[in-house]
Amino acid sequence: MQVGTEPFMHRPDRTVRTIADLGRRARAAHVPVVTVRQRGCGEVLPALAPPDGEPQLTKTTADAFLRTDLVGTLARLGATELLVTGFATENCVETTARQALSRGYDLVLVADGHTTSVRPEPTGFVPPEAAIAHHNEIYRHLDFPERSIRVLPAAAIDFTAPRP
Repeated sequence: MQVGTEPFMHRPDRTVRTIADLGRRARAAHVPVVTVRQRGCGEVLPALAPPDGEPQLTKTTADAFLRTDLVGTLARLGATELLVTGFATENCVETTARQALSRGYDLVLVADGHTTSVRPEPTGFVPPEAAIAHHNEIYRHLDFPERSIRVLPAAAIDFTAPRP
């Protein structure tokens, strides 16, 4: 989530707070955090800025895997499960989550850790809260062969507990 996209985000303060807290808890448990930013959207929001030395990638499409070294970065970290958060639910979050599954990673979609755009009314799009809930529900029922898919609120994620 970046400076250039913040003005368009639905409930940015709440979502940024959720993701920042999740990142702090992951780092405290020595769980790697990888920050992916979109080229052309400015700096990562200060509350989400990664510490020096932590992996950071810049993407040029909605897919965090496409034309980046995300696969190599995750391999070096020994990652097998990804927690996906960010902006925008139906674009970057959705694309990256599906690609993670297709590439063999287990997935946790952080239910309150992604958001979408505020849209002018009237519009043909569903309201932001409905879009977020819709994507969470899709992932709760998605069946992907040999992959674990969980949709959890950030508060339910325990980085010290063994994975199910």
